[in-house]
Amino acid sequence: MAFDWFKRKAKNITTSTEDKKDVPRGLWHQTPTGKIIEHEELKANNYVSPEDGFHVRIGSREFFSILFDDNKYTELDANVESVDMLNFKDTKSYTDRLKEVKTKTKLTDSIRNAVGTVNGEKIVISCMDFAFIGGSLGSVMGEKIRRAVDYCIANKLPYMIICQSGGARMQEATYSLMQLAKVQAKLAQLSEAGLLYVAYLCDPTFGGITASFAMTADIIMAEPGALIGFAGPRVIRETIGKDLPEGFQTSEFLQEKGFVDFIVKRTEIKEKVSKTVRLLVH
Repeated sequence: MAFDWFKRKAKNITTSTEDKKDVPRGLWHQTPTGKIIEHEELKANNYVSPEDGFHVRIGSREFFSILFDDNKYTELDANVESVDMLNFKDTKSYTDRLKEVKTKTKLTDSIRNAVGTVNGEKIVISCMDFAFIGGSLGSVMGEKIRRAVDYCIANKLPYMIICQSGGARMQEATYSLMQLAKVQAKLAQLSEAGLLYVAYLCDPTFGGITASFAMTADIIMAEPGALIGFAGPRVIRETIGKDLPEGFQTSEFLQEKGFVDFIVKRTEIKEKVSKTVRLLVH
């Protein structure tokens, strides 16, 4: 007896790629503790897992939608882009690396400036994007922060930087390190103008950014559990030859030592920022 239903009629599977019914990516997210959460539920909770409070790393697009009223804001200096000033090459040329990351992220660099209202309080916010070469500090980030500060001074507005970065961008060498002094000089002018500067430190905030403008704000806030430091724990451990305290380099540890003023959940950041502006500006 022949079982024709076992016989393949066509030699190969011919379903086109367009017709395949793959499960869409990004429907679910798993936190480091193993909790599973639906993407839409995560988004509705400002990308904080309601199961364990884990703050999923997000970029400027998400932060602006969380902070600005009705997700309405005006982006400033959107066309400022990085260039390969040194013809730098490691495993690939810096020019090629920039092309790749710009195509992948749809961003022009590792920070975006925007002006809008947060619970009715007008403010300029610069937000780093870790997805763009680790949120690294290069000449464009320094220049964008300079322009944001100048805009604040000209319009008498408070300023906020959302930090998430691995540090200076090695492909720009000394040019990237020069931005530390450049940014600090502009922030000094902001202070002289009597304008508020708020920093919100996210996971991770490392390197020269921690050693400079992330830690010189009038008010320093941080996300729960964010890793914040200059060098990594392995380097520090090997340098001092001792084990590090539990929770070392977390935002909670830094608050205990006086480096951070407030630990602020992302679900509460909009209210905390607007309240800070109302209390210290008006």
